Amino acid sequence: MSADDPGWDPDEHVRFARYRRAFDEVAPANAASLIARVLTDPDKAMANSAVCEYLDGRAAELLTDPGYPAWCLEMTGPVGVDDFSTRRLNEWTLLRAMTLNEPWDAENLLTASNWLQLRTAEKFSDVTVLEVLAESGRTRRIRNIAESRLSAAQRSMPAGPVR
Repeated sequence: MSADDPGWDPDEHVRFARYRRAFDEVAPANAASLIARVLTDPDKAMANSAVCEYLDGRAAELLTDPGYPAWCLEMTGPVGVDDFSTRRLNEWTLLRAMTLNEPWDAENLLTASNWLQLRTAEKFSDVTVLEVLAESGRTRRIRNIAESRLSAAQRSMPAGPVR
């Protein structure tokens, strides 16, 4: 949206609230065009915040759904103009791969944002994921959470055969 659009408001807080309402009400088939429109807003930080809020909600809903790849592909075009939104969509795809025990690259996790590393450290119990973050997570907080959860995960693993 731009100052030339009817209903455009110079107050970014008003526009952000409108974008949030629009994303709450948008039909999935119209989401890509809404994202493209929102990302034309002159306040790039506010626009990508609104878009990422939508992406986060929808990706969380579809995370383990077979429809996720098609949805992600559809979103790739409109978010491609915004580095932050593109990164967030890529991080959701990495999160999906780890969630579904599909192949994933530890280097992608280590170069991911604090948001993804922290979310992963707090939510995952997979030993491999936690080992990566406990060893090389971006912040001390991420490493500590991963280490704590790794210890708990290892304690809950069944013991090997007694000899």
